Amino acid sequence: METDRRRWMRALAGAATTELAEAWERCGPAPDAEWIRGPEAGLVMVRGRIGGGGDRFNLGEATVTRATVRVAGFTGSSYVLGSDLDHARYGALFDAVLQDPAQHHQILTGVIEPLEAAQKARDLDVRERSRATVVDFFTVAREHE
Repeated sequence: METDRRRWMRALAGAATTELAEAWERCGPAPDAEWIRGPEAGLVMVRGRIGGGGDRFNLGEATVTRATVRVAGFTGSSYVLGSDLDHARYGALFDAVLQDPAQHHQILTGVIEPLEAAQKARDLDVRERSRATVVDFFTVAREHE
């Protein structure tokens, strides 16, 4: 189940807020939700490593929005990069209902899989557009006499 959760959280985090809102509306009447935290925005320190594996250093700050909700006894949480409160809200709601065995399959096939397909299409489009701008450099080495 943990790998499934990683999968759906990745899809929810990468989706646009409008996609999540439309998907939530398609799911039917909203269940009763008890908001435990947020949604609220704050800052986190982004850290890096020298050379990818060396000493750590503070790279800078990033805005993160989080939300936690309880729906039908299942607790859903969401952390998203940026300050979009609705994105975090929908992420937490979907996380909670996806943990419910009665709704899991329906939401997974009706919401998560289409979001993953849309993300793959966006990634492919970016790769194709960037491939058109690739420049191959040709270098001629001089021989010393």
